[in-house]
Amino acid sequence: MIPFSDPSASYQAHKSEIDLAIKRVLDSGWYVLGSEVDAFEKEFASFHGKDLHAVGVANGTDAIALCLRCLGLEAGDEVITPSHTAVATVAGIEQAYCTPVFADIEPISKCIDPKSIVKRISAKTRAIMPVHIYGQPSAMKSILEIAEYHHLEVIEDCSQAHGSEIDGQKVGTFAKLSAYSCYPTKNLGGTGDGGVILCQSQEFADKIKSLRQYGWNEKRESTIPGFNSRLDELQAAILRVKLRYLSDDNKKRRTIAKMYSQAFNHLPITLPSQNTNEVHAMHLYVIECEQRDELLESLRSKKVGASLHYPLAVHQHAAYANRIRGGDDLPMTESFYNKNLTLPMYPELPNEKVEEIITSVKSWF
Repeated sequence: MIPFSDPSASYQAHKSEIDLAIKRVLDSGWYVLGSEVDAFEKEFASFHGKDLHAVGVANGTDAIALCLRCLGLEAGDEVITPSHTAVATVAGIEQAYCTPVFADIEPISKCIDPKSIVKRISAKTRAIMPVHIYGQPSAMKSILEIAEYHHLEVIEDCSQAHGSEIDGQKVGTFAKLSAYSCYPTKNLGGTGDGGVILCQSQEFADKIKSLRQYGWNEKRESTIPGFNSRLDELQAAILRVKLRYLSDDNKKRRTIAKMYSQAFNHLPITLPSQNTNEVHAMHLYVIECEQRDELLESLRSKKVGASLHYPLAVHQHAAYANRIRGGDDLPMTESFYNKNLTLPMYPELPNEKVEEIITSVKSWF
């Protein structure tokens, strides 16, 4: 079976450097929040631009919750976000005791629709959390304008968009705080859980660093209620290696996406959106097909690991159904979830396998 993603291939591609990094950590005797985390934070911030600060945390879900806590949001404060996202986005919002509110998605980008955001704003709304789904940047200019007009905070969920850009500016740098997952399947993924928060001020970075470790100050006194959300040294060391290759790996993803799109251009399917002023990280290559289930079954029978991202929108899961405002008015989201299909996508996917996938898709039509 050709997998839709293969984290082990990333390890094999950089094995010698990763093995040296792991050995360096094990030999150091310091395994949590040490020099590797400090170096990764500086390098991650530098990758995104000048005068930025990064804070490593345990995972992307914690990153979302910590961003909300850092901005002072409290229990009952509403955060508008799409239902078309990983459950982790909503779990992070509720972990911070905030209240998620669902907005619909744009028909082309599949990202949160600014018009739907405006419809969902209430007296309790405190923040907007756009998700750069699949590596496709959200409409940040419009979202920031809405937030400024209504005096709302913005937190970017960049967990699928490491390295995406809008007009030469990397996503994650538009809002005061942005959350990233470094789960193994991500464009920048470790060999276990990990996350990072990008901050536009030293003040926010210092507060996140306190919040991630029990609200401690330098004397290890808890001055505010905090979390236990520490990035370990092994993951930081591995992420430092992979960060050096992130831009090249994203280019390889876009090359594969171009091969797919050129081959499928005349088929009765909808292809991913790629705007000329944006750089798509191509975390996933997701098409839309009216006979999605039949095509999926055919591909799997031919050993092509096609998948669904996701099988259900968040509001369709039993844990969230009928209890989150906006969940009863998401026509574009629900239409998309009847048709979405993910094809294999990772930098190390060999060209001959890409051609095999293309042949398998085309032969079904």
